[in-house]
Amino acid sequence: MFDETNRRIVCMWFPRLATDRVLRTCPVDGPFALTLRQNNTERLYCLNPAAERAGLHRGMGLADARAFCPDLLTRPAQPDQDARFLAVLRRWAVRWCPWVGVEGADGLVLDVRGAAHLWGGEAAMLEDMRARMAAAGLAVRLGLGDTRGGAWARAHCGAETQALTALPVAALRLEEQTCVALQRLGLRTIGDLAGAARAPLARRFGRDLLLRLDQTLGAAPESLSLAPEPPHYGVRLTLPEPIGLLADVMAATDRLLEALCEKLRAQGVGARRLSLTLRRVDQASQQVELQLAAAMRDPERILPLFEQGVAAVDAGFGIDQMRLEAILIEPLAAQQTGLSASSPGHDGLDDLLTRMGARIGLENVLRFLPADSHIPERSFLIASAIYSAAESGWSGDTPRPLRLFPPEPIAGAGSQPPERFHWRRLALSTVRATGPERIAPEWWLQDDAWHTGVRDYWRVETRQGRRLWLFHTPQSPGWFVQGEFA
Repeated sequence: MFDETNRRIVCMWFPRLATDRVLRTCPVDGPFALTLRQNNTERLYCLNPAAERAGLHRGMGLADARAFCPDLLTRPAQPDQDARFLAVLRRWAVRWCPWVGVEGADGLVLDVRGAAHLWGGEAAMLEDMRARMAAAGLAVRLGLGDTRGGAWARAHCGAETQALTALPVAALRLEEQTCVALQRLGLRTIGDLAGAARAPLARRFGRDLLLRLDQTLGAAPESLSLAPEPPHYGVRLTLPEPIGLLADVMAATDRLLEALCEKLRAQGVGARRLSLTLRRVDQASQQVELQLAAAMRDPERILPLFEQGVAAVDAGFGIDQMRLEAILIEPLAAQQTGLSASSPGHDGLDDLLTRMGARIGLENVLRFLPADSHIPERSFLIASAIYSAAESGWSGDTPRPLRLFPPEPIAGAGSQPPERFHWRRLALSTVRATGPERIAPEWWLQDDAWHTGVRDYWRVETRQGRRLWLFHTPQSPGWFVQGEFA
């Protein structure tokens, strides 16, 4: 919160922020617009100057816009990317003053009190802002005033030097229907509104109208609160002499890990993906990415996992700069330490999964999880080992085979297991059979494999040592082998 006295505010409004962001990397020669779906209709979200000259405007239906301008090029809008781009511009605008905030979805507000003299005065500072934004390919309108509302009004009305009382009432940041109602009453400018009786205005339009008027003219304070800067999980190390030996690089990585894990610990988070950038003396860079099986912030555990990737790096004539960044983080609660602390016991497994993932990819490390179904094929799930926890709900009243495969038919008659049968080119003889266990299909699910109805399962021990899982289908008599016990 800043003092209200002697404050100088600059409002930077980007009227075509979304299209300027896209056209900076993909220039288009002709009408161009971004579209956004609203109420089941594609509408124009942001336009370039060529599209505006063609008579198009924001909120216009895409079908109508193509009828007016058949050459119109469009792309889907990405408001989330626009917000990220505006955040980048906010950090860049700190070059002019230390206090910069976001103003809506397409503007910035700067408190330049005490900073304008560093640029040769306010006029020179505003000119530098225009020049740098133009060089970056961004259209910008600037407004300067003693209040936040006054700066906003001048920027959005394109009147940097005009008196506030001469600006239209729309410059007060009011809703459109309120502005229309005021114009019908003959109150078209801020000066007209300031000279009108306040009590009738308050009864008809509410106190918000007078509050916006007072904030713009400086009669009422308006706070300027800066959003906190999101924490950045990155550390850098510049070396006085180039290094290239594996032991030296690992030692430097250890120093980076100590500093990074201290940041993670202070914020109560852990890293799931780390990126180590090694810059050589010839300005070439190589990256070593490490994806962890679980969120970690323990340098002693993370450091050995980097060794394989660092060993494959070509150091060339030496590495003179290293940067370590946590590019994916997750909340990680603090764990109690001491003699009475109970360890979850998953650290060794997480490290093993990370080492396996470094070789074959973490997405290829899978685990089985129990599923709530009495159908053998549906009694388990295959899930990613790093995004699921092991479960112990495998116990059941009846044992299940170690190996389960699609049913394979064998010759047999009757409802008892055959005494002799052939399976996979093997001649087998039944010694003991335990069963039957009747399993009915799940009627609420469609499954072609179970369209024959119930199955009677048997555990069959053969003289040749094979322990098989057989089932019989009473509706359409037949015998099948579906699994094998250990």
